[in-house]
Amino acid sequence: MDCDKGFSSSYMLLKPEELTFFDLVNILFSTDIEKRKFVDSAEVKEEDFQRRWLIFISIIVQKLLQVFSKPISFFGSLTEMWLNLLSSNGGFGSLLLNTMEGKVVIPEKTSASFLSFTGNYDLRTELDRNIKHGDPRYYAELSIMASKASYENKEYLETIVNHHWEMELLGSYDFWNDYQDKATTQAFLLRDKKDDHDTIVLAFRGTEPFDADAWCSDFDLSWYEIPDVGRIHGGFMKALGLQKCLGWPKEMKQNSSRPAPLAYYALRDILEGILSQNDQTKYIVTGHSLGGALAILFPAVLAFHDEKLLLDRLQGIYTFGQPRVGDGNFGKYMENMLEQNTIPYYRFVYGSDIVPRLPYDDKALMFKHFGTCLYYNRNYEVQVVEEEPNKNYFSLRGAIPMMVNAFFELIRSFTISSTKGRDYKERWFLRGFRVTGLVLPGVPAHLIQDYVNSTRLGSANVFLSGTKKQE
Repeated sequence: MDCDKGFSSSYMLLKPEELTFFDLVNILFSTDIEKRKFVDSAEVKEEDFQRRWLIFISIIVQKLLQVFSKPISFFGSLTEMWLNLLSSNGGFGSLLLNTMEGKVVIPEKTSASFLSFTGNYDLRTELDRNIKHGDPRYYAELSIMASKASYENKEYLETIVNHHWEMELLGSYDFWNDYQDKATTQAFLLRDKKDDHDTIVLAFRGTEPFDADAWCSDFDLSWYEIPDVGRIHGGFMKALGLQKCLGWPKEMKQNSSRPAPLAYYALRDILEGILSQNDQTKYIVTGHSLGGALAILFPAVLAFHDEKLLLDRLQGIYTFGQPRVGDGNFGKYMENMLEQNTIPYYRFVYGSDIVPRLPYDDKALMFKHFGTCLYYNRNYEVQVVEEEPNKNYFSLRGAIPMMVNAFFELIRSFTISSTKGRDYKERWFLRGFRVTGLVLPGVPAHLIQDYVNSTRLGSANVFLSGTKKQE
């Protein structure tokens, strides 16, 4: 064992950097996982073949992501530059004309007009004018737009938050991951302050399409079992700020080799400083995809540390396309904590989105969802359900209906602007993604476009049963 893991009662850690071909093959045929260098586990044997198979898949994917991280990042940068080059020059035809005239506009990556890959398929920047503070949908609308903005650079955030939304950007941050030895977690804080309310929004960035480190966090099936809490996804905890060899001590141990702070500790201290200045200030936490996982884990660690002030002021948790983060015991722990502190937690799931259905909820992995699930169909009609339909995604029985649904979503992309208004118009770039859903249903459904539409077009009644009053 590399270090003390006494903070957990049990654990299973995957270390792709120590992967060898011999170990990889043998894990499929041998139950002695303690002999595998890339597995560090409290258990010496794993009898369940399905679990060993999932370890096999997880470690291969992580290794490939590590090996090809630079080419993936380079391709992503080229793609983003091309998309921004097109938009900066008014489209392909204008780009050709500008090239011939020597007037090509080269986009600057740090400028407010430079959009991420995610931002390029949904160009909306404004909050819905029809959803004002006091509307039950307000926090959900603000949360999804903050989650969308979290994918963008600092100049973009300053422009959107300060000038378009007329709120205050408190800061955008890069946070350290002790296990990846680099800053791979991002979040930002804004303040929505008017005469009748004062709300801080903490938005965690989700998985960027060409960020191999973020994908490694998603595919890392490592887990730690925290006494009286439950088993929690290791990749997500590492991204939030799990201290290597220490776990979750209440205070962050100073480390001179760590050039950036850990997300949980830094954000906790920032929020505590703001909230202690005004008894009326509240805050909400949000995120899309990986950002949603971090958004629900943040209050979990607050509860583990008994941070009474921060739990009392937490007005709500809003996650979109969030994967599962822990086992059934963790779910019970969180439901009790949320109920005791009267904190509403809304987990948005659109259609056949693949990510909320991962990792599996089965006997091999035992990951479980909890909280209020708001499930939206392709007409943006919402139901409050315990679990989204087809909860584990992969099945022949479920694939055909999802492909049929993806076909109608593609058709809808050509008609939605005439039925719902110009704000819902979809561009060619997004329609290209819709086409992939005919083969890989569930992937386009994870895009943030449909989550923005869901918060705006779905019924407000589902928020009226929240346990903490929206002021």
